[in-house]
Amino acid sequence: MAPSKLRAIRIVKVHPTKLREFAAKKKSPRKTKGGHHAPGAAPIAPGFKPRPDLNLQQFRGKTVQALSFTNVYLGSSAWADSDIANIDQSLSAAMSDPTLNNVIAQYFSGPITNTFLASRRSTAPVDTTYTRDSVSQTLNQLVSSGQLAGVDFPNAVINLLLPPGTILDTTASAGVGDLDDKDSSLNGLGGYHGSHVAPDGTVIYFAAAVYSEQKGNETNGIPIWPDSWKNVVATLYHELNEARTDADVEDAMRKNNNDLLGWYSTSANGEIGDIPIAEAGNDLHAVFVEVTLASGLTAPVQLMWSNAAGGPGEPFASVGAHQPMH
Repeated sequence: MAPSKLRAIRIVKVHPTKLREFAAKKKSPRKTKGGHHAPGAAPIAPGFKPRPDLNLQQFRGKTVQALSFTNVYLGSSAWADSDIANIDQSLSAAMSDPTLNNVIAQYFSGPITNTFLASRRSTAPVDTTYTRDSVSQTLNQLVSSGQLAGVDFPNAVINLLLPPGTILDTTASAGVGDLDDKDSSLNGLGGYHGSHVAPDGTVIYFAAAVYSEQKGNETNGIPIWPDSWKNVVATLYHELNEARTDADVEDAMRKNNNDLLGWYSTSANGEIGDIPIAEAGNDLHAVFVEVTLASGLTAPVQLMWSNAAGGPGEPFASVGAHQPMH
């Protein structure tokens, strides 16, 4: 049976109504840090009760145990150097943090690794609305110009970061993306991930993220924090972990083929990052949190689903808190 189209997959999305309700509550962001837990007690985020019925299933699709990624800042002249520095440092630190990776490791048979390939800046003009077709055009341009030389494409994700004020859109022409998937960052979309086939046949995995911010009465993306760079980090943390556990989800949607899925929940109709957002409702600070990492740095992330906990997984330092699921 093919995955349901009742709720789009491969995107980080908050329903506009829930986003408005969240903004009206004006709660302070939650902060957490990896703690030590008793063996066998996988930690679940506060406020959640275990829902093992929503757990991810392993299908036959690709997963990425040794992940590398790069950040490509589109319309780079519109980016503040401080935003770029903060995003690069926080995202690379979060992706390599052992307390966060202890949650993700349960979906793999061995240790997971993460390599940040530094960031790149693109001066190419960016349309006011950046679509799924724009993604393809950008990736082709990056390949042809040599800006992605040396990237191990089967195990890498190219993060495309949109400059402030740009609208992210999922609409695509025939043969690109999923024609049934139509969403916009003006309606709660923060980002999405997928795959692109370059003219030379190379498959390139990507994630696209909007610069989430609140300007007056207009909401673009998912502005959890007033500092937009934090929202970008949390969005890309979501997308990178989905790409690593369900790399070919976009192909699964295009071809209506479950065998191309990696880790996916048919009961929740979502990936590792989708289910926590859906379960949080309008209490988004329950899953969008600032984590004190093992290094001492702080990073804004979105908590991922933990099968071992049956809910959004809190970072933890004790390696005995769960066993790999293979």
